[in-house]
Amino acid sequence: MSHSHQRDVLFLSLAGIFLTALVLGNVIGTTKFVTIFTLNLPDWLQSITPSLVRDGSLYTMSVPAGVIAYPFTFLATDLISELFGRKKAQLVVWVGFFMNFFMLLLMWINHTLPNTFGVSGGLDLFEGVYEFMVGNTIASMIAYLTAQSVDVRLFHFWKKKTNGKHLWLRNNASTMFSQLVDSTAILMILYFAGNLGENVNSLGAVFILILNSYLFKFFFALFDTPLFYFGVKLFRKFDEDPERNSLY
Repeated sequence: MSHSHQRDVLFLSLAGIFLTALVLGNVIGTTKFVTIFTLNLPDWLQSITPSLVRDGSLYTMSVPAGVIAYPFTFLATDLISELFGRKKAQLVVWVGFFMNFFMLLLMWINHTLPNTFGVSGGLDLFEGVYEFMVGNTIASMIAYLTAQSVDVRLFHFWKKKTNGKHLWLRNNASTMFSQLVDSTAILMILYFAGNLGENVNSLGAVFILILNSYLFKFFFALFDTPLFYFGVKLFRKFDEDPERNSLY
């Protein structure tokens, strides 16, 4: 396998990871909130911890199920940015954006086609998924396009400022800020669209969910730093612009 072919396989693999995590995150979205961990709170903290994330004395780290997939999208775009340049990273972001609308189009076509009575085994489930997914995906895509564009631009801003040094800085500085943009945008849009649970009935409750979601993404960003270093070291030979000029 030639060097250029290996490089193409690497790019397509990273793009595939990005697009799979993106679409899965949008499909799952906020259909379910999952508990990452619980923590026994001391008495003085119980009184100031909102009941939305507290069960008695236990604090619950609860995040949307779709959030589990999203950090992998930022890791993939950072690796693409580092190895293949800003233009290709931004291209993958736009491809992901239009892929989700293509998914919505296919869902809409199936929604509008007449049902074959007596044959369909999950009609109510399909309609429920469709109704929820439309609003959820549109909100996700607005947040996604904003956050991913911020991530790519900040990554290369810090890369220029540090003359290509300090991988940890551009990886964390870009990801942590863009993840805050993503969490805030999607949960605020879903709140005003009425697509969150009945217990989320105030901006204060939304803020708690944003904080929980961001804390998870924040710690994942720290965790993915060694993965980013490992990926860059492993695949540096496929760097399309080792002199750090034309692609940035």
